[in-house]
Amino acid sequence: MIYDLYKAMFYLEDLREILRKNTPFNLDEKDKKEFNKILKETIQTLDKLNLESIDDGSSIRYISDKIEIRTREEEFINIDPIQAGGRLTPEARKVLISYGDGYSVCDNCFKPFRLDCIKKPPIQEFISELAEFLNMDDVRVVRGARNGFQIVANALLNKNDIVLISSLSHYTLALSIESMGAVWKEIPAGKNNVVTAEETAKKIEKVKEETGKLPKLVAIDHIDYNYGNEHDVYGISRVCKDYEIPFLYNGAYTVGIMPVDGKKIGSDFIVGSGHKSMASPAPTGVLATTDEFKDVVFKTTKQKGDITGRKFGIKEPYLLGCTVMGAPLVAMIASFPKVKERVKNWNEEIKKSNFFISEFLKIKGNKVSSELPRKHTLTRVDTNESFDKIAKKHKRKGFFLYDELNARKITGLFPGSSKNFKLNTYGLNWDQIKYLSSSFIDIAEKYGLDVE
Repeated sequence: MIYDLYKAMFYLEDLREILRKNTPFNLDEKDKKEFNKILKETIQTLDKLNLESIDDGSSIRYISDKIEIRTREEEFINIDPIQAGGRLTPEARKVLISYGDGYSVCDNCFKPFRLDCIKKPPIQEFISELAEFLNMDDVRVVRGARNGFQIVANALLNKNDIVLISSLSHYTLALSIESMGAVWKEIPAGKNNVVTAEETAKKIEKVKEETGKLPKLVAIDHIDYNYGNEHDVYGISRVCKDYEIPFLYNGAYTVGIMPVDGKKIGSDFIVGSGHKSMASPAPTGVLATTDEFKDVVFKTTKQKGDITGRKFGIKEPYLLGCTVMGAPLVAMIASFPKVKERVKNWNEEIKKSNFFISEFLKIKGNKVSSELPRKHTLTRVDTNESFDKIAKKHKRKGFFLYDELNARKITGLFPGSSKNFKLNTYGLNWDQIKYLSSSFIDIAEKYGLDVE
């Protein structure tokens, strides 16, 4: 059924293409004939579309050449740790159809000829609402969270400047610092893999003692990508204020799925990921800042051509002018009303996460490496004493668990993982959560593991 649905959708795209290659108000006889032929095939495909339809071989599996149709979200329960918060809303998927052309948002780009000033589609209005949503003074849509890190690094850092990051920070944060010739040093996570304000202050003092100067920036994840643990960003921001060091809040796993209040946190910069947590296509992200720093990171160019005298005074050099254009940006805008609503349901997402974990831990030998109870939907689990024991005797080795889950239409686990892995329950409804929980228990019982 899913492939027939795609087949019908692709027929409609073929109809659009006929309209695109003709002059207005005029289809020649050849194109009219082709249009009616495709329309008839579309109707026939839709007529046989039903939940009980059997794949008779006429459905298509490829979009073009070697590009397969992606049906992960339709066919499976997806617990991939990085994909959960980036599932598109229906509105965003429709935008991809309509705004897919490269410079589609430039139809109505008038003076001052800058992306964030376009009123139709409502980019300017969205920028204003996004700043309010984060309780920050100014914001831009950027090319992923990593581009947000890069922009701040470009604007603030010089060679050999020191930046403090967490020992659990994502590699892109470290690379953005290194790309400027600056040096990143790590604040150690404690025994529970949580970064604290106390350890941050200790590291600041250590850097001061060793170098005679303070770090130029402190950048900490609210929720890290490895364990999904919550770090003390509120306390760390207060430490940064005491030392007068700018604080970057990494909200790649928070902005768009849970409430984030920049002023309450005390952040000077907020970086978020559209494709991780804001129901947006890649590559999208957000960079927000305060009045104190907006003329630093979003400054406009001052130079002019020595021969032509050209000036680009409204362009923002650290952003290279316009950032995310076309369908990804408009899709982010289309998803935003639902994103604003879904952050209000964060407590319910936490309940579902903890329910799943409680069921998962009924399997003897299963452990959770992340902090308990869960404060996020991304969790690292340890199955060395349960599923990995089966893997050592199974002919498929570590792939057996992937196979068993796949047979139950559950995906997102890295193939071959049976010792430890990450999963994310965000966005699953209660029926899906219960099915996911019972599936792990079914697999355990199938292979003789003890279950409470």
